[in-house]
Amino acid sequence: MSSFSKPALVTPPSPAAPRQAADRGSIRAMWYLVPALLVFALFLFYPLGRSVFLSFQGSDLFGRPSGFVGFDQYTRLFTDSGFWTVMGVTLGFTLLTVIPSIAIALGLALLLHQKIKGVRFFRTAFALPFAYSVATASVIFGVMFNQATGVLNGMLGVFGLDRVGWLTDPAWALVSVSLATVWMQLGYNLLVLSAGLGAVSEDVVEAARLDGAHGWRMQRSIIMPLLTPQLFFLLVTGTIHALQSFGQIHILTKGGPQDSTTTLVYSIYEQAFANNNSNFGYASAQAVVLLIIVVAVSVVQFGVLERKVFYR
Repeated sequence: MSSFSKPALVTPPSPAAPRQAADRGSIRAMWYLVPALLVFALFLFYPLGRSVFLSFQGSDLFGRPSGFVGFDQYTRLFTDSGFWTVMGVTLGFTLLTVIPSIAIALGLALLLHQKIKGVRFFRTAFALPFAYSVATASVIFGVMFNQATGVLNGMLGVFGLDRVGWLTDPAWALVSVSLATVWMQLGYNLLVLSAGLGAVSEDVVEAARLDGAHGWRMQRSIIMPLLTPQLFFLLVTGTIHALQSFGQIHILTKGGPQDSTTTLVYSIYEQAFANNNSNFGYASAQAVVLLIIVVAVSVVQFGVLERKVFYR
């Protein structure tokens, strides 16, 4: 009589086992995030909270908080005519840098996307500004804009035109700083748009050609809609960058002449650090206003312009 062994009983897994494993994985993932959270807490969250705190405090001669003053700093800010002048300069600087830098980069990207000889050389040449730091580029433009020995005034002299005070004339200073900023942004914008053009499907382009789309019609009806994600990205990041620009203004004009290039960021610097002012309460109130402006502009851009973005 043969004997048969009984099959081993297999215990079904507990329904709670997958959930426990997922919880352990989540806890492990949180530990991996701790170093990044510490960096954000130290360099982002704490300075932000400190700025909000100082905006409700007065300041003594050494910049130390002298006591709670409520909304006095904000009242002084919004009733100061100089603040609204600074806001106008900030708006002008943003308009003079963001839109031209994207438009010029778009035109160059479309030209460099054509099959022409030496296109790689031109791509490298036009993307070169991306490799320069703000300080280096600002020094170069400072030499070019020099009223006595600058290249630009030398070229004007060749045509018999008067010299221009690019950085000393209030009518030209903001335009000159904006021109330098556009050049600085051009390389990055060109790289982003060139990458977007490289991702355009050749099948889509060929189908458009078969339907009779050529030249400007091809660019306007096919290429431009497919580039809207990159254009939207550059618009958002370029606006934030323009609102936070400081280095080129400090090196080229130091906010002058006659405060014609004093943006909100540079005004914060002047109130808090320049000439031993140490007016940290007023500067912090300006910083909070700048934060609100950046967030509000970004919300409007995402709420209005993103609807026109074609995500393929």
